[in-house]
Amino acid sequence: MILDSLKKIQWKIEEDYKNTSLAKKLADFDTVYALQGEYIAGRVYKIHLDDHYYFLKKFVARKKWWVRIFSWSKIQSEYDNLKSFKRWSIPVANVVAHGQESISWMVSRGILITQELVNCFDLADIADHHRQLIEDPRWVAKVSHQLADATRKMHQHQFAHSDLKWRNIMVDIESQQASIYLIDCPAGMRWFRPFLEYRIIKDLACLDKRAKYELSTRQRLRFYKEYAQCNKLTAFDKQRIAKIMQFFHNRE
Repeated sequence: MILDSLKKIQWKIEEDYKNTSLAKKLADFDTVYALQGEYIAGRVYKIHLDDHYYFLKKFVARKKWWVRIFSWSKIQSEYDNLKSFKRWSIPVANVVAHGQESISWMVSRGILITQELVNCFDLADIADHHRQLIEDPRWVAKVSHQLADATRKMHQHQFAHSDLKWRNIMVDIESQQASIYLIDCPAGMRWFRPFLEYRIIKDLACLDKRAKYELSTRQRLRFYKEYAQCNKLTAFDKQRIAKIMQFFHNRE
């Protein structure tokens, strides 16, 4: 009874979805949390509602109370980061709803729902199962240009993704522009110098970790030049590239 009196639920359906039949099906936090759907990974499920697919990500707080006191809400962080990306014109999946349950000030459960990105696959999956695209220089150039632009925008806002792997980059393989979208960013945050530069190098190293096996040196260099918006590498660029290439040395 005491815990019930301290329990608080925050639940928000995004404005674009409020006056829809979908909103009625997502009206209650507990009902939504109980949904299962198709299991994807971790605590992520693919659910089918009103002839569309959505991704339901659940969060459960760690059991140890002292860890919960000093931890942050991953659901709220990811929601905030996705909204920031939208403001910075970085393509992401549309957020449908999000919310969390807290006991006193400690978050116990959370939910984030995003709309499915149709015809999209993550870059790692494309490299594994759609080799014809990775081997097409024109397709790679389109993806590389968009990814360089999105990464630069993040870093210009002093924001680091912290998990910028190929698995977290979705690409529409049916689009002529090979449109990209960033996903899964609960750990991303703003940093200040001198800490920002290390985080920038980590983001770029995460991208290059798979790229060095899939792309040519020329393609990787073109990506960096587009990211840095330069035609010729400076001494600083060369030092940064060396750090990027060494970042995961002996850690793979």
